[in-house]
Amino acid sequence: MEFYGYRRKEGRPGIRNHILILPTCACSSESCRIVASQVRGAVNIVFNTGCSDVAANTAMSQKVLTGFALNPNVYGVVIIGLGCETVPHAQLREKIQAKCSKPVVSFGIQEEGGTLKTIEKAVRAAREMAAEAGLQQKEKFPISELLLGIECGGSDATSGIASNPAVGNLSDRLVDLGASAMMSESIEWIGGEHVLARRGATPEIHDQIIRVCEDYEKHLLAAGQDCRAGQPTPGNKAGGLSTIDEKSLGCIRKGGTRPIVEVLEQAQPPTKRGAIVMDTAGYDISSVTSMAAAGCQVIIFTTGRGTPTGNAIVPVLKVTANEHTYSWMEDNMDVDLSGIIRGEQTIEESGGMLLEKLHEIANGKLTKAEAYGFSDIAVDHVCRFV
Repeated sequence: MEFYGYRRKEGRPGIRNHILILPTCACSSESCRIVASQVRGAVNIVFNTGCSDVAANTAMSQKVLTGFALNPNVYGVVIIGLGCETVPHAQLREKIQAKCSKPVVSFGIQEEGGTLKTIEKAVRAAREMAAEAGLQQKEKFPISELLLGIECGGSDATSGIASNPAVGNLSDRLVDLGASAMMSESIEWIGGEHVLARRGATPEIHDQIIRVCEDYEKHLLAAGQDCRAGQPTPGNKAGGLSTIDEKSLGCIRKGGTRPIVEVLEQAQPPTKRGAIVMDTAGYDISSVTSMAAAGCQVIIFTTGRGTPTGNAIVPVLKVTANEHTYSWMEDNMDVDLSGIIRGEQTIEESGGMLLEKLHEIANGKLTKAEAYGFSDIAVDHVCRFV
């Protein structure tokens, strides 16, 4: 299989050609939103931190912001800072420029003399980038150049028995074609981590997966918390999931069956191709954020209860096997897999259909969340989402 994308000098091709308006902190997020609204082809994120933070949180914020800029779906970056945040705009710009050859410019609101003056300069810069991006022609690439992020949220009983296994089949198909598929949200491995760990390509990877879950539980116990108090969520329970073990055994099925070749920290770009797992928080938006920052060009998101979430940089393809959810939330759901529940289609057939849908997205078809312009961001920090 092949798709048409945008060549990048470094790394995988993009399936989108965005101009990213990137805030360094919460205080510049609104200015970024206004700039993006004035430039066709520009997207922005709303960042809720970036200042008055401990060193570990600052490091994570910088990792995510830099990862967003480096994502293959981004053509160029306009950074807007305030001027008194922990890491100023010029320093973030230099970090990004040291890792890629993309056009990157930055402005500081305090330096430029306020919001309006900053917005005026940023809009001009973004328009120039958008004009240049419009000249870039799509090229044909093998499907092996894709890095798919895999997420689930608002799960119910149909997730574990239908939509997650179908996505797992998709993951296997992609890996067999030479592409990569990344599964995250490690708290949702707990109870099934021994099953997941058996897929480790080496004994070291097996042990890493077990240790990720052990460390997560220890982290929460140190704060006097039990992860089983937050998992499953009330919505999960209403959907028929009684324990975290039951939830996890369904969740891990979306990662397929192929050997896991790498275990990553949050927002860390992979160094290998194949089936990959990432240690992220038990919060779907945070997991999607981390996978976008790691370089995924597209994300597939299974849900039983339904969710509208999307990402500004990466298309998020929404899949459900709950017939009621698809009909009730059709404006948000991209794919209906309820035929699996009714016995009208197999897991194998559904995996093939998902590959076709993914191929369409890679060639430019918008997901519903993307068409709405949804942009959900959550950066996990020292006190992790649970």
